Amino acid sequence: MDNQIPVYLFTGFLEGGKTKFIQETLEDRRFNRGEPTLLLVCEEGVEEYEPEAFSGHRVTLRTVENESDLDPETLTRWLAKAEAERVMVEYNGMWMLDSLYNALPEGWLVAQEFMFADAGTFLSYNANMRQLTYDKLKSAELVVFNRFKPEMDKMDFHKIVRAVSRRADIAYESADGSVVYDDIEDPLPFDIEAPVVVIEDRDYALWYRDVAEEPKKYSGKTVRVKARCVKRRGIPEGWRVMGRHVMTCCEADIAFHAFICDFRGIPGAADDGWYVVTAKMEYKFHRSYGRKGPVLTAVAAEPCPRPEQDVATFY
Repeated sequence: MDNQIPVYLFTGFLEGGKTKFIQETLEDRRFNRGEPTLLLVCEEGVEEYEPEAFSGHRVTLRTVENESDLDPETLTRWLAKAEAERVMVEYNGMWMLDSLYNALPEGWLVAQEFMFADAGTFLSYNANMRQLTYDKLKSAELVVFNRFKPEMDKMDFHKIVRAVSRRADIAYESADGSVVYDDIEDPLPFDIEAPVVVIEDRDYALWYRDVAEEPKKYSGKTVRVKARCVKRRGIPEGWRVMGRHVMTCCEADIAFHAFICDFRGIPGAADDGWYVVTAKMEYKFHRSYGRKGPVLTAVAAEPCPRPEQDVATFY
């Protein structure tokens, strides 16, 4: 589409370094050669922008005072008034990202999303405002921890990011401006090359997310997993929805994360309940998804007690 508008999104909390990064980006001629740009600033921090230092002087800065000000009509009007071809957003860390995504006009596409955090306060934010932290991590391509000190343990930060996303790159920036990228190996806690991939109770959430992110790599695999198997309206006779409740960041977002599974070859497994299921996986179209996705075929199913912790987590 010729009318697509790229959106460069910068998220995180106060003092995280968003303003400084955007300022330096707009001073860099490799990014800013005079393209008309709309810069939406959704929070006021200690640092202020210096438009006179931008390498191109066709940047229109617009302050967004309230979360409710984000709507397609307003954003379209601001874009037209700025005659802009692209948009940069410094987003308020206390606002949920859905407010922005739901407000993007047709044709506005997020081209890149970066999260910035002050390493000295990030762990506290995560402990006390986990839902907001998760919200900013879930779709970020790069997470930058600023003011990172030598005595800080990278693993503390790595675990929090990886509990939300396995795809985001992680960078640690020291006060002197030097940057080190995260190179901690993060192997899956189960052997995907085993003849039967055994998923322990504690690993269901990680397995589900990995399948959701890379379903094709599981095609042809056989897995064994403990799950709740239930019949749902709209799925074919003899099939089940097989899964577990997963808590992503807090109790408010607990949801049943499941796959469609063919139980027609399993005698006596017609009742809803908990089973240890051995199943073959394929990546193909199924009408319950309305698209291609992971489709399981049960080859064995043994009834089992409900697990002691039946809500799976990423920790």
